Amino acid sequence: MWIGLVYFFWFLAIVAFLFEVFALVDALRTPAGAYAAASKQSKNLWVILLVVANVVGLAGAAGMVSLIQILPIAAFVVAAIYLADVRPAVAPYRKRGGGSASSGPYGPW
Repeated sequence: MWIGLVYFFWFLAIVAFLFEVFALVDALRTPAGAYAAASKQSKNLWVILLVVANVVGLAGAAGMVSLIQILPIAAFVVAAIYLADVRPAVAPYRKRGGGSASSGPYGPW
């Protein structure tokens, strides 16, 4: 019974780490001006916080940090705050890909 519980928490640690990686990649792909336009903290601060969260999350997924300790939980919370609050706020200010020079404000001419 205990072995199954250990694997369950290890699986949760891996899922949390992937969640943190996704948040970091999204923060890196978002232009710095989008954070200022959305009245959020700077891109540099979010990238630093998410890099630290990824390091702690990787340590938790690798079993180097106990899942009961507060650091892996805090790392997941940082990524969750970014994805729930900052990502939707900066989404309208992201560069849209695939546009051509003849595109108007409502689509191609």
